[in-house]
Amino acid sequence: MPKVKVPRKSTSVDMTAMTDVAFLLLTFFMLATQFKPDEPVTVNAPSSIAEVPLPDIDIMTITIAGDGRVFFDLEGQQYKEELIKKMSALKQVPFSPEEIKSFSLMSSFGVPFGQLKQLLALKTEERAKIQQAGIPADSLNNELADWIWQSRLVNNNVRVAIKGDQETNYPIVKQVIATLQDKKVNRFNFITNLNTEPVE
Repeated sequence: MPKVKVPRKSTSVDMTAMTDVAFLLLTFFMLATQFKPDEPVTVNAPSSIAEVPLPDIDIMTITIAGDGRVFFDLEGQQYKEELIKKMSALKQVPFSPEEIKSFSLMSSFGVPFGQLKQLLALKTEERAKIQQAGIPADSLNNELADWIWQSRLVNNNVRVAIKGDQETNYPIVKQVIATLQDKKVNRFNFITNLNTEPVE
């Protein structure tokens, strides 16, 4: 009886489709990823066991450094543009379109309003090197209250988050909270580092 010949099949696999998908995914993630902007101050937040995540949009962040300096940030480029225009009208200080654009691209800042033009004139690398004095938040000159109020006029859905260093003195945090409450902001979040629940 004659042997049955089994036809040989090619063992090579066409990888073109898989390579295309891999590069499409890589390109998508490269274009869709948002890099965290450089912060003007490093904050070592206290730990807590709360697991409530901070929302991704409509966030106003007030950062309090360990030495008591206060920084401010509003999420959203279009909101920042409207915010600087409102602050410009309030303080009667004109800003050029280039300065407005620069402000909208900037991360959190911490300078008195009178020094904002000088800060915007610097390049991003130069801004990272200087030590910003902090936004005045005391009872005599409370510019933080103006930033908070104008931000709420720009975006009524904004949610407030306070990020304080664990070395910050309590009276400064108390003053920031009092400023928020004075502007009818009674709900806000504290940004903390996640800590595991202690075992009893």
